[in-house]
Amino acid sequence: MIQDNEKASWNAVCSLDDIVPNTGICALVKDKHVAVFHVKGDEAQLFAIDNYDPNSNASVLSRGLVGNLGKRIVVASPIYKHHFDLLSGECLEAPENSVAAYPVRVENRKVLVAV
Repeated sequence: MIQDNEKASWNAVCSLDDIVPNTGICALVKDKHVAVFHVKGDEAQLFAIDNYDPNSNASVLSRGLVGNLGKRIVVASPIYKHHFDLLSGECLEAPENSVAAYPVRVENRKVLVAV
């Protein structure tokens, strides 16, 4: 469920150093609560999804536990523990409650999200 890039604009949200590896932060980007994750393994990766968990009706995904299920990198919501794929935003337990995923990149150590 990755958002259409054509209408998106890049927005700086923080410094890369502001996100502890294997955790997330919440940023307000164009009136959307976006969860940005810095996942460190063999190489560092960044992901951005909606912060709002439709299963619990709360903006909490940035505070979830980051891990993997098979080859999928996921965050487990801190409330009902539903897993959201960080690449696509898909909710593995309830696909009808998937969230949007956004492009993310780093320029000069600044994290940018396209919304």
